[in-house]
Amino acid sequence: MTSLAGADALVSLDPVFARLAVGAGHHLWGLPHLTVREKAFVCLTADLCHPHLGVPLAMHVRMALEQGVEPEAIRELYRHLAPYVGYPVVVSAFQRLVELGLPEAADAGPIEPVPLHGALARAVRELERIDAGLAAFSEDQLAQRWARPGLSVRERAIVCLAVDVLHQTLGESLLLHAELARGAGAGEETLRDLLRGMAEFGLGRAWAAARALGLEPVEQARQLGAAGDA
Repeated sequence: MTSLAGADALVSLDPVFARLAVGAGHHLWGLPHLTVREKAFVCLTADLCHPHLGVPLAMHVRMALEQGVEPEAIRELYRHLAPYVGYPVVVSAFQRLVELGLPEAADAGPIEPVPLHGALARAVRELERIDAGLAAFSEDQLAQRWARPGLSVRERAIVCLAVDVLHQTLGESLLLHAELARGAGAGEETLRDLLRGMAEFGLGRAWAAARALGLEPVEQARQLGAAGDA
């Protein structure tokens, strides 16, 4: 079982709560259909969404590093999340990385936007019908991020789904990111595990997202899986 970084510090706050928190943490880290990196990224994303930039962020950064996530991957996660959680929050998160002693990032030079295609391009076209200026800004932000190295498309889609759950953006945004995740290889069990993990950061939000995502009822999903295995 994964040892939860910083768990001992919780005991000094409240030993009963510490046991509850450790149990919730083991639940998330024990989910089989998310990778270790994805679990770490989900925790780091939750810190920015609430935001919880004190002890929780420090614990999750330490946990990510202990599980082999590179400091540059954490930085790239924050870059990706900026337009989804808000640039000011990410400024504070980068300040915390400096305080926590993570190495400075090298400047890789100008960012070259990559033209959008598929679901992202379609989402921008649909947004143009509502507001052309907002669509133009969205296209610029998306084009600067989704093809960058450091995180896979699946990882980027999963953390965006985490934002949707925590911000309760359960309409077009949730469905877009679910489509991107599925297109990058995330199956139904991966999405179910994501929602199960997100429950640690808000039961009601996870419940609402599960319904909005339109997952097959469990028994029906099992029957479909059995038919596919036949």
